[in-house]
Amino acid sequence: MKLSDSQILEKLKQGDPSAYKQLFDRYYMPLSVYALKYCNSFQLAEDIVQEFFIKLWDEKLYLKLKGPITSYLFRAIRNNTLTAVKKNSKYHFEDIEDQVNKLLNDDVDIEMIEQEKKKLYKEMEALPPKMKEVFKAIVLDNLKYKEAAERFGISLNTVKTHYSRALKQLRNSLDIIIMYLCIH
Repeated sequence: MKLSDSQILEKLKQGDPSAYKQLFDRYYMPLSVYALKYCNSFQLAEDIVQEFFIKLWDEKLYLKLKGPITSYLFRAIRNNTLTAVKKNSKYHFEDIEDQVNKLLNDDVDIEMIEQEKKKLYKEMEALPPKMKEVFKAIVLDNLKYKEAAERFGISLNTVKTHYSRALKQLRNSLDIIIMYLCIH
């Protein structure tokens, strides 16, 4: 049964570990892609998101939440990513706060989303064939890395490499990818 974010939060506060799994499954990939907006490494982005989810569970941070969990998750990942980037000071980044706030706001322009989706599909078609297949399997078909590896008969690391490279090539469309991942 698919729970709403508020139901997941309520179940978390009641100590239900299945709610944590649902939260992780729903937001792991969108948060990883979001973190990539602030750093140049998908591996680093995934590490930051994984560490955040561990801290969220271990320190029971969800007990302190009052508002929408989505805003909290994206804000925490942004802050954690910026901290990691500053610590490594290898990467330069620009402030994209306004774009992200538009994504998290309920007043999203449907026409703009459709235009962005068309742009994304056009950019996806320009990807190398195997990279495109892997990207579509993960984003559009919502497959896990392992499932994509099995589908294409390639290693898990090859799937991660294809996906990471696709995200880098589609960097200008990360907002719409995040939105797509959140609603599917």
